[in-house]
Parts: sequence; C-alpha cells; structure tokens
Amino acid sequence: MGPCFAALLWLHPVGLGAMIPSRLFSARLRLLEGMGRWTPSTQAVLGPGWLLPQHASPRLLSVSCADGAKHQEPRRKKLLSEKQLKRHFVDHRRVLVRGGRGGDGVSCFHSEPRKEFGGPDGGDGGNGGHVILRVDQQVKSLASVLSRYQGFDGEDGGRKNCFGRNGALLYIRVPLGTLVKEGHEVVADLSHPGDEYVAALGGAGGKGNRFFLANDNRAPVTCTPGQPGQERVLFLELKTVAHAGMVGFPNAGKSSLLRAISNAKPTVASYPFTTLNPHVGIVHYEDHQQIAVADIPGLVRGAHRNRGLGCAFLRHVERCRFLLFVVDLSVPEPWTQVEDLKYELEKYEEGLSARPHAIVANKIDLPEARARLPELQARLGQKAIALSAATGENLEELLLRLKDLHEEHVANELARGRQPLRW
Repeated sequence: MGPCFAALLWLHPVGLGAMIPSRLFSARLRLLEGMGRWTPSTQAVLGPGWLLPQHASPRLLSVSCADGAKHQEPRRKKLLSEKQLKRHFVDHRRVLVRGGRGGDGVSCFHSEPRKEFGGPDGGDGGNGGHVILRVDQQVKSLASVLSRYQGFDGEDGGRKNCFGRNGALLYIRVPLGTLVKEGHEVVADLSHPGDEYVAALGGAGGKGNRFFLANDNRAPVTCTPGQPGQERVLFLELKTVAHAGMVGFPNAGKSSLLRAISNAKPTVASYPFTTLNPHVGIVHYEDHQQIAVADIPGLVRGAHRNRGLGCAFLRHVERCRFLLFVVDLSVPEPWTQVEDLKYELEKYEEGLSARPHAIVANKIDLPEARARLPELQARLGQKAIALSAATGENLEELLLRLKDLHEEHVANELARGRQPLRW
C-alpha cells in the first residue's frame, strides 16, 4: 500500500468499506497498488458525497505525493537539438573509428535426396564495411561529427555456397578544409569538394568449408571466423575555408563587426578574449552573391610562438583568400597594430601578410578615435575604412570593398583554371 493511499485512509476515519461496495473497493485497491507513479487529485479521488475533516488539507496531501513521485524519477538533463549544436563552430575533434567486422564462414554439406555425397557447400562471410570521411560543402563545422563511429558488419555465410552480404559503407560528412591526423602525422588533407579518405577498413569475411575443398580433402569441416575491422584514433582539425578573414588584436571589435554585416551571432562583450572560437558569417548581396567572412579570435604579440591563443587560430588564416585588418582606433598609436599583425602572420607563414587585404579602422564613433584617423592614414600610406560597428556608421564602404576583393579573387582563380570557392 503506497503512502498516498495511507494518507487517504487517515483522512477518512469512517472507513471506505461503508461507502464503497466490497468489489469496487478491492478492485480500486489493486489498481492503486499496481500503479508505480500515482499522484492523486482531489477531484479525481474524492467523490461527491465524501467530506474532508476540517483539520486536513488537500494541499498537503498533493504536495507529499508529488514529492514522492519526484524522488522516484529524477529529472534528466534536456538534450540539445541538432540545430542548437550546429550554432557552435567546432574546429577540432577526436574521433574513434572502427571498421565493420567480417561475417563468419559456414561449415555445412549439401543434402539432397538420392545424393549421398553432396560435398561441402558452406559459403564465405561478407566483408565488413569501411568508414569513410567525405567532404560535404553543406557542412561548415565539425560540430556534427561524433566521437565514435562503428562500421557495419558483414553477414555470415550460408548453405548452398551462399556468400554473406558485405557491410555497407559508412560515410562521415566533414567540412571543406579538414585535416586528418593520426598522432602528430597528417594523413589526409580534405581541401577539395568531394574528397574522400578511408578512415578505417572493414574486416575480411571468414571462409566457408567449400573454400578448403581439395583433391586430398574431399570433405573439409574447417571454416574461419570473420576478422575484426580496423580501429584508429584520428584527430580532425579544421582550417577555416572562408573568403575573408578578420584579423585583429583582442577587443578590436571584430565580433561586433561580423554581427553588423552578416548573419553570425558571436558573443560580444567589453573585455578582451571574448571570442574563444572562430565564427563564420555569410554576407549576402543583391545579386545572390555570398561572401564568407571568418572572425579569427584575437591574436597577441608573439602568437607565432604559440603565445596566447597562438597557432590554434593562426591556422584559420592560412586558407582565407583575402584579409581584413581590424584596428582599434581608440587606443594610442593604432598604426602599430597593423605592423604587429603583419609581423605575426609573416612569422607564422611566409607570404601570408602579402595577401590582398583592407584596413578597417573601428570605433570611429568615439571622439578620440576620430582625431587619430588622419595620422593613421598618413603613417600607413593607404586609405583605411573608418567605421563604427556599434552604430553602423560607414558600413556600406566596407561592404563595397569586400565585394571588390572577392571579384578580384574570382578573376584570379578563373585565370589559373581553378574553380573559386562557393558557399
């Protein structure tokens, strides 16, 4: 008898037998005892002719039963949906891949009326399925890649020389620009659409006794089991493949600028190193043209020596076709930021700082920033795009310059006989 039913008996000292027929009472009693989670309601349990004592409170009864039900089954953590998981840009993943196991061979003999010595007819087992990494341009992050994959097993062999079916191939969709590492060795660079890499081989199927038939052994009973699939631990590393990469020191306003010109929603705050993961936003134009802009987390002086966030995010700049140097115009001597950023890029990879670029002078809405703009342009020897990501001032000039850089990139790729990157 549960605690709720005992409380109900305590509330009715007259007894339930005088009010309810014995059959109905026994049936209701069995029903109450068989229910694991039963939360009584005042309207459901108490009939129209039942009276509660004045000192009893239905609220206390319901609370005690609810507490009992709460202790019986604790709440589980709500799982994130696939859409919520894809909001986060993941650029590295450790994956355990295991190929499918091969099917077993069979040992059996042919049986047919008036054919006494039919001979062996056990078929071979099917091969296990491979696990294959495939580039999918619809995937932009490693967030959808799981930490463990198991290939499909092959089927066992059968009678009448029937071979088992091979295990199906298991494809893992990865974004363009994925590096595959085993330990510290790069085993694959998936940098072109449609590239594939066999991450784990499936096991070979076992042999049936028909395979061992020979002149000196006309009735073999030997059969072999299927082999286990290959097992590997791989490290997937994504080098962001975007058209433009925004490079700047912490708190320069890169995330605010990306939110202002694209559909990306990176976290924005007033302290340094707010962005700890790269974000990619898509800038849409009227002629259905799309330009991918990557927000590279803030670099510091000495980043090429792996200081600060270091090389973990400098690799994302490698595959950006052109760069946007974002300068905080509100700090003293802002022109030194461009020199330091180019130095870090050149030390990381020779020729990286010489790519087509534009200089963006942010925070022009502040009075001290507007006063430093003429000196910045004089020292750099080129025009800087002065704007404010917070107020949206002069964003049109940046969008036009971004489109010009993209058109130059497309023309250069076509001249070299290569297909330009499309998002």
